[in-house]
Amino acid sequence: MATDKMIAQKGEGLGWIIFNNPERHNAVSLDMWLAAIEIIDDFCKDDAVRVIIVRGAGDKSFISGADISKFDDERAEAAAVARYNEATETAYSSLMNAPKPTISMIQGYCIGGGANLAVCCDLRVCSDNARFAIPAAKLGLGYDYPRVRRLMNLIGPSYASEIFFTARQFSAEEAVAMGLVNRVVPHAELGTFVIDYARTIADNAPLTVKAIKRTVAEALKDKDERDLALCDRLVRECFESEDYAEGRLAFKEKRKPVFKGR
Repeated sequence: MATDKMIAQKGEGLGWIIFNNPERHNAVSLDMWLAAIEIIDDFCKDDAVRVIIVRGAGDKSFISGADISKFDDERAEAAAVARYNEATETAYSSLMNAPKPTISMIQGYCIGGGANLAVCCDLRVCSDNARFAIPAAKLGLGYDYPRVRRLMNLIGPSYASEIFFTARQFSAEEAVAMGLVNRVVPHAELGTFVIDYARTIADNAPLTVKAIKRTVAEALKDKDERDLALCDRLVRECFESEDYAEGRLAFKEKRKPVFKGR
């Protein structure tokens, strides 16, 4: 679904998903979620994209949540609410289940649905002016199991409960202390840091990175739901790959390996 509120960019092994609604602090409407799903799907299918980065347009917000100005059209009736919730959950799960590493580049406000989306990424890097909150308790909103579970898997039940119970805004320093983000960097350095970090990952062996991502996902499941046979197969594929041979050869020749993902 085409919309000028979503921007997709590719280059140098990176795929950028940009939520482009800066006049509303990148609040997200239904058509933006549907467009995000299409962008994620395209990036997952494109072998040239090795790392996916999510960010908001401008320098004041990552994503500030749902676009309240659209509520009368998109969330006024039960059927509309169900469609909106289905779209958001599809976007979250598509990003979380992407076979490629994902990074949230967070500056300014990361609120509600923005926080949910950031949690679905593998890594979160924020500027020192970032603010985080899930204000459901101030709005009387319920939160379904998958979204609560994802946050709890990341930061544990105590911190997850604190975020939901208080509904207050947390600083970047608090976020890194609880494990909500991986790194906090000065606001002016955020873009450079994220690009360098993403390129470091993109230069590594894609099959190894994919195997680790899937193994981590399996480890987070309940014991009886884990697909350990899949994990074993992914390890074998790494050892049998051309990239493994290239990695060993590059090490012997004291040069940087050129991985092809096969």
